[in-house]
Amino acid sequence: MSTPLNSAIDWQGDTLWLLDQRALPVDTHWLECTHVDQVNEAIQTMVVRGAPAIGIAAAYGVVLSAIAHRAASTIDPIIDDCARLAQSRPTAVNLQWAIDRMLGVLKKHSAPLPAIDALVHEAETIHREDIENNLALAEHGAAFLAQQEPTPFAVMTHCNTGALATGGHGTALGIIQTAWSQGVIDHVVVNETRPWMQGARLTAWELQQAGISMALQTEGAAGLTFSSGKTRWLIVGADRIAANGDVANKIGTYTLAIAARHHGMRVMVAAPISTFDLSIPDGSHIPIETRSEDELFYQGSTRIAPDGIRAFNPAFDITPHTLIDALVTEQGVIEAPCREKIENHVKV
Repeated sequence: MSTPLNSAIDWQGDTLWLLDQRALPVDTHWLECTHVDQVNEAIQTMVVRGAPAIGIAAAYGVVLSAIAHRAASTIDPIIDDCARLAQSRPTAVNLQWAIDRMLGVLKKHSAPLPAIDALVHEAETIHREDIENNLALAEHGAAFLAQQEPTPFAVMTHCNTGALATGGHGTALGIIQTAWSQGVIDHVVVNETRPWMQGARLTAWELQQAGISMALQTEGAAGLTFSSGKTRWLIVGADRIAANGDVANKIGTYTLAIAARHHGMRVMVAAPISTFDLSIPDGSHIPIETRSEDELFYQGSTRIAPDGIRAFNPAFDITPHTLIDALVTEQGVIEAPCREKIENHVKV
């Protein structure tokens, strides 16, 4: 594989290559996917993760389904595969959004074979558009930050929202990298993001590759960090945004937003328009994925918890829109987000 390490997804011929994010930063191992079931498993097991990246991978998964069923007389087998893909991770709305786009193309054809070229084109378009949207989003976010505070200043981020979680460049981390290059940000505090440690393993690695000043901490240290007044913004991504601006993001985001508000820090959420779900009125209607207890019981292959206990392992929580100061998309910035502002923004 010759793909740069800041890209987690690569389509070559009839094969999807995914950078196995479970192995980073120790190993850069690429997973070869030639069948839709492999893509489904890769999404479920977090080989690929991050809402935009999941959607892109699923789009290529639909292509692999069409290739597998090219001799079928109808598109029904591909539609069945799409339904299974859509259930692989239920919180990230980008997954269903991408599959719906692929289904729109598929349903213009009566059989898989004539649909393949059109599906490849649509998947590659979804991938390319995500990169373009991230770059635009990053410029909007960096410009907004520059207007808000005496620069430069430090920010905090949670989970991983860089090129690894998207088609390229990133959402929240894309803003941070662009703002760093413009001299707006001078330091990044990175939360470990338990239990999968996406902050420690992925965000710290991406920032290191970019030469950006950063320090790693547990999310439990966030209150102390905020209390110092040196960190001015919490900047995070999103997996789904409800019509009123409530945000589903990696577990721990809600707690961080509360601590930020208490200490006078501000909260920015970065996500493409495809992350908005206007069919859901507020965050209470967003499905929250609950993952395996073993993710809490083990660090690697070593068990760290007693036998015979139970665990609660939600992958996401909901941050109310009242705790969010700015939502940033490829179309601009929504300050103090609410239903009316979001509706107007998404329609632009």
